[in-house]
Amino acid sequence: MAAAVLVLEGIILGLTAPVLVRFTDISAGVAIGIGVGLGLACVLTAGLLRKEWGYGVGWALQVAALALGFLVPAMFFLGAIFAALWATADLMGRKIERERGAAWAAYDASHPDAPDVLSQD
Repeated sequence: MAAAVLVLEGIILGLTAPVLVRFTDISAGVAIGIGVGLGLACVLTAGLLRKEWGYGVGWALQVAALALGFLVPAMFFLGAIFAALWATADLMGRKIERERGAAWAAYDASHPDAPDVLSQD
């Protein structure tokens, strides 16, 4: 779910480039660099979520999306929406992983002679 949020956010951030060109005094090159750069960073970070530090990068991207609101005020609103979606995905994902771990531990405790299907032997 977190990866999906980042990919969708990446699309939105990529689409901010033309908005930056049209409604700010930023040059086209810088605007494209900001919009496409943040968009690509989101998509690449979605692939890094297998690592714990990938979530830290995701949080940093949420701050960057909110900060983009200083250039395009609508991004305060969109950034807040995506930050809320990101927080929900991160927190719910961690909760699901904890519950899954507890369920496997309970199963292993109640079935000591069951084969370990998750081992990589």
